[in-house]
Amino acid sequence: MDKALDEPEAPFGLNHGPMLTGAFAPISHEEIIDTLDVEGTIPTDLNGVYLRNGPNPRHEPKGSYHVFDGDGMLHSAEFRGGKVVYRNKWIRTEGWLQNEESGEERYWGVINTVKGNPDRPMNDVANTDVVGHAGYAVVSWYLCGTPYLVDPMTLETVRSAPDYVAGPGQGMSAHTKVDEYTGDMMFFDYFNEAPYMTYGVVNAQGKLVHHVPIELPGSRLMHDMAVTENHSILHDVPVYHQQEAQEKGRHKIRFDSSLPMRFGVIPRFGQSNEVRWFDFTPCFVYHVVNSWEEGDEVVMVLCRYMPTLHADGTIDEIETAKRIGRLKMDARLWRYRMNVKTGECSEECLNPDLNVEFPGYNSAETGRYTKWGYLIDHDPEILRWTGLRKFNLDTGESVAEWSDDPDHCWYSEPWFAPADEATAEDDGYVIVFCWNDATRLQEMQVFDARKISEGPVARIKLPHRLPPGFHACWMKPEQIASWSK
Repeated sequence: MDKALDEPEAPFGLNHGPMLTGAFAPISHEEIIDTLDVEGTIPTDLNGVYLRNGPNPRHEPKGSYHVFDGDGMLHSAEFRGGKVVYRNKWIRTEGWLQNEESGEERYWGVINTVKGNPDRPMNDVANTDVVGHAGYAVVSWYLCGTPYLVDPMTLETVRSAPDYVAGPGQGMSAHTKVDEYTGDMMFFDYFNEAPYMTYGVVNAQGKLVHHVPIELPGSRLMHDMAVTENHSILHDVPVYHQQEAQEKGRHKIRFDSSLPMRFGVIPRFGQSNEVRWFDFTPCFVYHVVNSWEEGDEVVMVLCRYMPTLHADGTIDEIETAKRIGRLKMDARLWRYRMNVKTGECSEECLNPDLNVEFPGYNSAETGRYTKWGYLIDHDPEILRWTGLRKFNLDTGESVAEWSDDPDHCWYSEPWFAPADEATAEDDGYVIVFCWNDATRLQEMQVFDARKISEGPVARIKLPHRLPPGFHACWMKPEQIASWSK
């Protein structure tokens, strides 16, 4: 029987919440498929690997389940000379191996415990982000754990990389940023004791070469960061653990509208006392598009999570915190400017109408000016992405869009793949996975980045549904240590 029909859509029953049922249900197998039906034509100048990370629990969870809990599974598409190979594989974290040995789930999830609780330990599942660095795919977890190095061709877990991080938190955030010009990978860590944050740099050879403490007013739950050619931008968000719940070993967050959204600009190899903080209106930030320098100004474009408002226009802190915790996103494309010489700053909404998130762009220009971003329309009530858009990051205009069916499609995070011998920033392709829950079709879709509104140039048919995931990346052949092996 076709695995798309054979996989149950509630494999662990209905006792763990809705995020393990329907489209969210995990799959139970790993495979390599090198013969796939293709509608259209795979471009011959598309060469490299698209990787997407996401949760896929191997064993039945303990208690209620949140998508942040599931074991990390990578899905990949290797494009070479007009052909494609699909692979998927669990990331062999320490916790995954322990579970596999015992044959059951030994850890608790974020709804039932907090990180560091010895009575209900939480698993570092490495299920959130994936970036290409030093020849490997580096996978990481949103709560800052140990990064893992994965072969981007075979998806075999090579090793954990505790040498990439340092104390006091001994962790690496999801959303590390790789400067492809220098090979530097910038990251942060956050934790519940002073100084509450650290910042570090791993060089092109995979060696930790810089690590400093970052003093914050208290424990925070930031998610992303940004970099420019000379600086890194750290986030101090007005979101943190509710103290009473944390003391009881439970995960509950608070949004505090009395606190500003702060961004700290630090030289790439700067010391703790060199951070310059800029205050903005209170909000939350899940994801940055890109950042760059314009003279003395640092410019950052991101998806601003819009706080829920009361009828009188004031922020509803309780509802905002609930929506952040449940990933019910209402985000707008936003631009921040910070002058590192004068201390002046400003913010502006680039597009007030479209709820968009999970951005991709030409990662070769990370930390440098990019005109184009590729984002997905977000269903504000569920973790479902309904369509693809190309944005002009100068004006905020949505210049192209596509969706097979906004009511039934589940897209993945889009990522830009440059064409061989590309001559412009958007000379290349945008790649996404797309599941249609009405037609029961799972596709990998390839778009011409300059003609997104014309639809996919290739629809690659997969024999089974892929559960929704989090973040993706594109690795070019020259970034992959094992490409020619």
